[in-house]
Amino acid sequence: MPRIFIDAERLRDPYSGLGQFCLHLGHELTLQNPDPQQFQLTFGVPKAEVGVFGDTVRYHPVSWHDRIWRSGEYDLWHSLHQDVSMLPASGKRLILTIHDLNFLERTDYSIQKKAGKLMALQRKIDRATALTTISEYTASVVREHLNVPDSKPLRVIYNGAAVNPDGAATKPAFLPAEVPPYFLFLGVIHPKKNVHVLLPLLQAFPDYRLILAGDNTHDYALHIRQQAIKLGVSEQLLMPGPVSQEEKAWLYSHCEAFLFPSLAEGFGLPAVEAMAYGKPVFLSKLTSLPEIGGMDAFYFESFEPDDLVNTFREGMMQYHEDPLRADRIRWHARRFSWKKAAKAYWEVYQGL
Repeated sequence: MPRIFIDAERLRDPYSGLGQFCLHLGHELTLQNPDPQQFQLTFGVPKAEVGVFGDTVRYHPVSWHDRIWRSGEYDLWHSLHQDVSMLPASGKRLILTIHDLNFLERTDYSIQKKAGKLMALQRKIDRATALTTISEYTASVVREHLNVPDSKPLRVIYNGAAVNPDGAATKPAFLPAEVPPYFLFLGVIHPKKNVHVLLPLLQAFPDYRLILAGDNTHDYALHIRQQAIKLGVSEQLLMPGPVSQEEKAWLYSHCEAFLFPSLAEGFGLPAVEAMAYGKPVFLSKLTSLPEIGGMDAFYFESFEPDDLVNTFREGMMQYHEDPLRADRIRWHARRFSWKKAAKAYWEVYQGL
């Protein structure tokens, strides 16, 4: 019986992008196991998450500070992201999923630090039997900056969107009884997300609110609040921190538009989730976002306040003047599903 180990340690932060990846892919991999009597799945998860994928799979409690695993009990090992510390015993087959090389875009990283991170990733690539990435963009950056032999399989497998527009939704408690119209951003409040550029929209649309939902413990969140005060729009800005799945569904369903001016993404899952609701989505033109947003998203040509506001005005006019636009947006989002992703990963597993 082939024994497959899947490192889902990032479930320690289930509302992060990597946490959501581990959660939804893990569920689908379990559901799509072609023969549980033939393929034995073991998930490495934080102790608190043992049992999360049901009782048809096995679990091994792991922690973020665990290092190289010398055990040779598994035939195939899948590391669900590139920053893992644990690796299988030498000689065992390893699949490494690479989400992004966003550290190359960080201005706060020195050349030496970036080189060190590339070297560490190269060692994992050398160790891997096969590679996957979550977008064609990420695959191109990997090939540009790292050595991937032609003989080593590299497959692009897109993430899925787990939201259900017809599912349960809960109005967040931080909203008033009478909810004003609002623009939405979902994600970690971090400099690479570039969300401070959205504040001039609140000056142009004084009746609207801007909700920035996600982990706001980084110093950048304080910078945004200070900028909002300087611009006189602090009363229009809401930064509630992380939200539940049900609250996220409500926010997507009721927003006027979804705004995602990120500087660096390996995929851009919140954009696809918003599109599943047929919402107008405004993205940066950087990294993977044009690939993921496709022709029915709108793109900021620049982040200068006047350009950004004009792009938004024109995009909203196009959206409301085209009665089929929302349906096309929903159709585009259906390209991305965890069911499709898990099917592709099982093809990789069985191929090895």
